[in-house]
Amino acid sequence: MDYPIKGFIETSFSDWPGKVVAVLFLPSCNFRCLYCHNHELVFLPEKYPDFPLEEIVKNLRKRKGWIDGICLTGGEPTLHPWLLPLIRYLKSAAGLTPPGVSLGIKLDTNGTRPEVLQGLMGEGLLDYVAMDLKGPLEAHRYASIAGVPLGEEGLARIQASIQILLQGPGDYEFRTTLVPTFIGEEEVYTLARRVRGAKRYTLQNFDPRDPLDESLKNVAPFDEQTLRQMQERVNEIIKEKVASSEFQVSS
Repeated sequence: MDYPIKGFIETSFSDWPGKVVAVLFLPSCNFRCLYCHNHELVFLPEKYPDFPLEEIVKNLRKRKGWIDGICLTGGEPTLHPWLLPLIRYLKSAAGLTPPGVSLGIKLDTNGTRPEVLQGLMGEGLLDYVAMDLKGPLEAHRYASIAGVPLGEEGLARIQASIQILLQGPGDYEFRTTLVPTFIGEEEVYTLARRVRGAKRYTLQNFDPRDPLDESLKNVAPFDEQTLRQMQERVNEIIKEKVASSEFQVSS
C-alpha cells in the first residue's frame, strides 16, 4: 500500500511530552483554521514529494533505542482510510525498538472523526492522543475559528471525541492555540471546566509568523507571563472534583 507521507522529522523533543519521537506529516485537513501554519500541507499537498515509508523505517532502525515513538500529525490524520494499516505496519515493523519495548504511537487530531479515534484506541494502537479544542464549544464560535461550517452535528462529533478520551484508559491531552482575537481568557477557563477531569489541557501560544490568514500577522500573541498564569489556572480547574462528565458519546 502507498502512504503519501508528506513530511518527516527524524527527531523531535517537543511533540510528545517526555518522549523523543519522529514525526510524520500526513496531507489534507477538513478544517481551515485561520492561524494554521501547515496550510500548504492542507491546500497543496501535491507540492510536497512523498517520503517512502521503507526509507523512513530504515532511518528509524538506525536509531533504535533512541526514538521512543512516532507522532502522526497533519493535516488531519484521521481523514485517511490508510491510517489504520499505516499504524499497524509501524507497530509491527521489526527492528525499530529494543527487545521487549513497543513502539509508541501518538496521534494529533481535531476530533472530527470520533469513530476513527474509537477504533484505533479500541485496537490498542494509540499510546497518546493530542486533541485540539479550537474554541468555545458552541457551533458558531467553533466554526468561526475552524474556518468551516460545523453545525450542531459537527460539534456533537467533537464532543464525542472529547468524551472518548475522558472516559478511555489511554493517555492524552487536550490543547488550544490561543489567538487573542479569537478566544478570551474567561472563555479558556469555561472550556477547561467543560473538560474538567482531563489528564492534561495544554495552552499553546499563537505564532503570528505564517498564519493562513495573513491579517493575523498583525495580532500580538499573549505575553509569556499571562500565558503561564492562564495555564496554571487551567491546571487547577481540570483537577477540581466533579460528580460526572457533561458529555455523552453520540451513538
